[in-house]
Amino acid sequence: MTNENLENQNNQPKEIKQPVSKDWHSREEPTAKERNLTANPGDRIADEPQSIEEKAQQVAVDAPDITGDHIKVPTYFIVDEPNGEQKALHHVKDAEEISDVIRQARVDENGNRIWW
Repeated sequence: MTNENLENQNNQPKEIKQPVSKDWHSREEPTAKERNLTANPGDRIADEPQSIEEKAQQVAVDAPDITGDHIKVPTYFIVDEPNGEQKALHHVKDAEEISDVIRQARVDENGNRIWW
């Protein structure tokens, strides 16, 4: 006997499988949120340590914007520290520090703001 005949003999309806989303607890792979991924893969900070040169080459955004202009944004902004060393600032995680660096760059030797 086939499975269909067995099901009909037991008076149970045959299960019909439709293409629907599975429940989150029945999936084999975690979602992007569960894996702590961001909407933009370029925002992701590498699990392994990277050199400043590697960070300098990482691109967060490389796409046209709403006006059609092509926009390219680095994941890390490389800044010079007062002691002469360079530091890589992540464009999301270190956004406040990046703003501080920009503000400092707009101040002259006397502490006066420079407006363009």
